[in-house]
Amino acid sequence: MSSSLSPLLRNLVIPAVQNALLEDLGSTGDLTSNSTIPPETRLKASVVSRQEGCIAGTEFLVATMAELSAEVDVKIHTEDGTKVQPRSIVATLEGPARAILSGERVGLNYLGHLSGIASATRAIVDLVAGLPVRITCTRKTTPGLRAFEKYAVRAGGGHNHRFGLYDGVMLKDNHIAAVGGDIGAAISRARAHIGHMVKIELEVDTLEQLEIALPHRPDIILLDNMSLDQLRQAVKMINGRALVEASGGITAQTARAIAETGVDVLSLGWLTHSAPCLDLGLDIL
Repeated sequence: MSSSLSPLLRNLVIPAVQNALLEDLGSTGDLTSNSTIPPETRLKASVVSRQEGCIAGTEFLVATMAELSAEVDVKIHTEDGTKVQPRSIVATLEGPARAILSGERVGLNYLGHLSGIASATRAIVDLVAGLPVRITCTRKTTPGLRAFEKYAVRAGGGHNHRFGLYDGVMLKDNHIAAVGGDIGAAISRARAHIGHMVKIELEVDTLEQLEIALPHRPDIILLDNMSLDQLRQAVKMINGRALVEASGGITAQTARAIAETGVDVLSLGWLTHSAPCLDLGLDIL
């Protein structure tokens, strides 16, 4: 199969799959399959989408089957980032029945979870189509799955916010409070500490805070939970001096209107922490 996954992500997939299989198979293996299915039994099966969505995470299905048996042939028919309709065939599998059935749940857990994130992202991206705005995720991810969940956002047509605390400065209300409420001091200290390639983002939730912050030249300004009128006014105040991000309570019902205020980025934490799984099933042929 071809894959858009980077080598780094592929290297992360294998140990994640190994841990998931260990969790599921334990020390005794698949008691159901091993006790009922003769070892020589082979089967063909399809992974089928039960609903409309966008696929992400096919590499996990391939890696899961490869861990259980080199004889399982996995063919991916729907590449990551592709929209699917109900009854779309995502993949076909052929090989030892025990291996396929033992790996079914692990493979589908990853595939369904990541496809759910990609599907939710694609829905928002489609809603703001034609506007010069990016849809991004946040750090509100499942522990241990961040790289995969952020990949799923990209598969859905979105973009990534910072990956962690290590690759960008984001001064939130608690940081400002911890330095006595002095926005200028916080920005100055951050700028003196970081390298020249690292950007500084500042979160504000009032126009008064924004007015104080602008002379200190943050690279990005996050407008948190502002009304449409406040967002429009903030964009005028910033006037291209910083990248403008809107965040807080953005839904499918409000995304288009928020994007139309002139902000550059919409960040949505729920894309990774609350997107429902895409319903996928394994059908024996």
